[in-house]
Amino acid sequence: MYIWEQPHWPHFEWDESALRPTLDAVRLLQGRVLGKTEVAPGQADLDVEMDALIQNAIRTSEIEGERLDVGSVRSSVARQLGIEQAGMSGRTTPESEALVELLLQSTRQLDEPLTHERLCLWQSMLFVQGPGLISQVRVGELRGDHPMQVVSGRLDRPTVHFEAPPREQLDAELDAFLTWFNHPPQGLDALVRAGIAHLWLVTLHPFDDGNGRVTRAVTDRALAQAERQSVRFYSLSAAIMARRSAYYDYLENTQKGSLDITPWLLWFLDTLKEALEQALLRIDRVLVKATFWQQHATKVLNERQIKVLNRLLDTAGEEFAQGINARKYQSLAKVSKATATRDLAELVEKGCLSKLPGGGRSTRYSVEVG
Repeated sequence: MYIWEQPHWPHFEWDESALRPTLDAVRLLQGRVLGKTEVAPGQADLDVEMDALIQNAIRTSEIEGERLDVGSVRSSVARQLGIEQAGMSGRTTPESEALVELLLQSTRQLDEPLTHERLCLWQSMLFVQGPGLISQVRVGELRGDHPMQVVSGRLDRPTVHFEAPPREQLDAELDAFLTWFNHPPQGLDALVRAGIAHLWLVTLHPFDDGNGRVTRAVTDRALAQAERQSVRFYSLSAAIMARRSAYYDYLENTQKGSLDITPWLLWFLDTLKEALEQALLRIDRVLVKATFWQQHATKVLNERQIKVLNRLLDTAGEEFAQGINARKYQSLAKVSKATATRDLAELVEKGCLSKLPGGGRSTRYSVEVG
């Protein structure tokens, strides 16, 4: 029996006392994140918002097995936040533009109700790549009459992890969810509401495709409403991606279980806690970036050097944890090997980069922040 087949669905139950320690820890971390961004110098808080939005766009897609071009996402985020960054190519794609717009829409105008039309609009924004590629997917409307199953394994012997409510129930089910979301019960903890909203909507699986990404956007909206601010300084999707296997396991176990969803809520809140802890680390890195450019404000650098330094400093560039070599510089800056070698030598000479141990073709460089 799936959870939506339980006699009292969707009247969820949970143990408030079991959740309390994690709820308290999350709220403490929310305060720390907000405090750090409030004292950030100059434009650093905008950079933190930009970083969180980049993380959200990239990771919510990765959870579904889709990999976006990081540079395109960065450019879309910078453009839509109105942030000018030296060395940025400005290259965007329709996919990155639409996804970033969806994520921004989901956490703005928080007093407006969530509607059937808004959910359909957000789902349609995920499919902008042309009708030929999405001919089997209903775009901007609820799913069709066929059973909606989450499956894995071989086509001839699939494993069914979950089956959503049948199509004839979906309109009434979605109306009930939207009424609850827009008028939550008095006394319901706002963070618990976000966890319930996530489970409830993804269980309804209202669309042919895009359910996970739309659900995470709605969850971000619930969290923004809980914090009473549209600006996001952390990415729940990044924390979910780091626990992707457990994410699907907890969803499946809960969707096949009882209406007592305490284990799901504990996992959700612990993942939110992890997202906030990671945000604190990323905020520190953004502040390091601001300090770096203050220290090197008088250095004369060419555009490609600035671009590569920004990529090294950005928290979206985890691939540079071990530094950068000449070959990677060539790829990022679109230059010859000789130019890459010369640019790197100049950056070392000007104190922007330092050589890491090793030499020859394996020579790597890291950003010098003093």
